[in-house]
Amino acid sequence: MNETGGYFPRWRLKTEGRILPDERLPTGQTVVLGFQHVVAMFGSTVLAPIIMGFDPNVSILFSGISTLIFFIAVGGRVPSYLGSSFAFIGPVLVATGAAAGAVNPDISLALGGIIAAGALYTLIGLLVMFVGHRWIERLMPPVLTGAIVAAIGLVLAPIAVSNASGSGPASPDGDQLSRWIAITTFVAVGVVAVYAPGMARRLPILIGGAVAYLAYMVVTNGFGLGAPVDFSGVAAAAWFGWPHFTAPSFSASAITLIAPVVIILVAENLGHIKAIGAMTDRDLDPYLGRAFIGDGIATMFSGAFGGTGMTTYAENMGVMAVTRIFSTLVFLVAAAVAIILGFSPKFGALIQTIPGPVIGGLSIVVFGLIAATAGRIWVENKVDFSEPRNLITVGVALVLGAGNFKLQVAGFTLDGIGTATIGAIALYHLLGMTSRRA
Repeated sequence: MNETGGYFPRWRLKTEGRILPDERLPTGQTVVLGFQHVVAMFGSTVLAPIIMGFDPNVSILFSGISTLIFFIAVGGRVPSYLGSSFAFIGPVLVATGAAAGAVNPDISLALGGIIAAGALYTLIGLLVMFVGHRWIERLMPPVLTGAIVAAIGLVLAPIAVSNASGSGPASPDGDQLSRWIAITTFVAVGVVAVYAPGMARRLPILIGGAVAYLAYMVVTNGFGLGAPVDFSGVAAAAWFGWPHFTAPSFSASAITLIAPVVIILVAENLGHIKAIGAMTDRDLDPYLGRAFIGDGIATMFSGAFGGTGMTTYAENMGVMAVTRIFSTLVFLVAAAVAIILGFSPKFGALIQTIPGPVIGGLSIVVFGLIAATAGRIWVENKVDFSEPRNLITVGVALVLGAGNFKLQVAGFTLDGIGTATIGAIALYHLLGMTSRRA
């Protein structure tokens, strides 16, 4: 409820300065800004399903639907775009035995795990609504959140390198062309992120990937030095049509592997909402429970039809920080555009032409950024690594993740992400028992 007594705000027209969530720009400007947010989310929202072997069209469609669900859950008070979560990549690939960037043979098993994660996320949201969010910060302080995030990035590293090397059944050692294209890809992403002017700097995945795509086409389609990009599928695809939906199936082992991702989603969403609150000078903590519920329901709904797990997007937060426009109506436009794109098979066929080495190069960047985010979490929260409890917990989590340490528990197999996540939480609190009693 807001100060006017309604569930949704009464958006006030404002044409200059900072535009707050309950304010709006003229219609034309709102539409343009909505398209800008689609561009900002596009690279990551498409890359995640491609790596997991999902249909990117379905994920684009449900990113739009999920944003609408989130909008309704928070009563239009928290500006956010929901897109494909990278936290699901490792557990999904392990649970399905799929190779990164290849067609996933057991998407339905992954979807069951994604739905279970969404259900658990929703329950956490309900708990936060009734008892507050402080317990989350006590259960997962920054030292743990950083360790878990770093472990996810490290466990994914071999997948990215294999994809970037062009490794596969026909070529176990890969090839040099793939490696050089992958290098071109992450160098292009870095150059855009550091040197590009204005808003282009906020789109390194999209622009850097496009540059590498063109480089690959020049080398292969132009000079015949490798497998060329085949556009026959794009030409044959219809402009509009239904995406390829997939029904979920439920496996206890897949659920056990995938559901712990909720820990990351909670920490991520919590950080995003606090950041938006700081940018808008508003206390958004009362909306945390509803934000978790909205994200959880969106993840369940997406998983029920073949989409990826969803999360609030930092990319779009960056756009808001630069433009100083936080109007939630902008995200209704972005959601509508994404839904329209999701119903275009031709658009989906074009996405499928992205070469494997380009995906591998982008994966190196994205997975590396996931791991590097841990450092930012520790620095911003002044984590004290002279404290043995912190140092040992982080050290163990990093090695469990990097080595993909697997453990059989009650007939189920936990991979490196699961053992690092659960192990870090358990070890940290075990080592803190004496200090709490003192």
